[in-house]
Amino acid sequence: MEQLLPLKGQHHVSAITANAKGNYEFYTKTLGLRLVKKTVNQDDTSVYHLFYADERGNPGTDLTFFEIPHAGQTRYGTNSISTTSLRVPSDSAIQYWKERFDSLGVEYEEQKVYERLSLTFKDFEGQRLMLVSDENNHGVEGGRPWEKSPVPVEHAIIGLGPVMLTVAKLESTSMILTRVLGFREVGTYMIQEKKVTVFETGLGGTGAEIHVLEESDLPVERPGRGSVHHVAFRVENEEQLRKWVQYLKELRIPSSGFVERYYFKSLYFREANGILFELATDGPGFEGDESFEHLGERLALPPYFEAQRSSIEAKLKPLDTKE
Repeated sequence: MEQLLPLKGQHHVSAITANAKGNYEFYTKTLGLRLVKKTVNQDDTSVYHLFYADERGNPGTDLTFFEIPHAGQTRYGTNSISTTSLRVPSDSAIQYWKERFDSLGVEYEEQKVYERLSLTFKDFEGQRLMLVSDENNHGVEGGRPWEKSPVPVEHAIIGLGPVMLTVAKLESTSMILTRVLGFREVGTYMIQEKKVTVFETGLGGTGAEIHVLEESDLPVERPGRGSVHHVAFRVENEEQLRKWVQYLKELRIPSSGFVERYYFKSLYFREANGILFELATDGPGFEGDESFEHLGERLALPPYFEAQRSSIEAKLKPLDTKE
């Protein structure tokens, strides 16, 4: 791995919704994130792929959703991405969010997670989420909140925090994280009398941690609306990504190989417990086909789908994103 630079932290998390309109309402109006890209699932252009993030979709701030209209409810279980956390700037921001959730009827639980003040909650489809305070974070920097958000900038979500995996065999996932991806095991903590192991990469901190809970007696999760599809980790550039493609090939770890996603370049593979990991480049970003001021307002299609725009748009229910 001498030619490979360390992964820089979380790039994005992609989850599943059965209701794109309700999803848009919750993540922009309740959580105050910006819809930075309204596009389609590149593997199934009949459904939306929505990207919520900071003001311009900086790497490490994106929470994305594939719309699967008839997806059933998730049956929670092991071998899954079981909680996605979102960073807020401070402990006082957590207090703001308690009051905001109280006023909006969002149920939550306040707790300390790995010595950080946190609020756990779910969206309207059961997506497992957590707000985590960045009060004493000295690792990867957060993003920059959108000034037109309904949430004040000083309290707004600044990016992805630790991502929790629930697995049947800790050792198997630990081996992939440390020996293949270069994460470091840095600590443990208890949650409901069960041990969670913490791994970090790059500069570390809330934006570069994976928390792994071993649950060997649970059934395997059955995904649906409210589940997470995959987690992506940040790679500096395309040159580095191609080195990762070659490295996994040398290790005989099956992968997608290099994938062009237009807004970034990707590589996908499954770790030992079956969880889908992606490596994604920091660029080029979301402003190649829309200006900063109008991100997320129209249906954006990569050039290789533009000729199909009319037929693609005909299959999608409109989202009212101009306000």
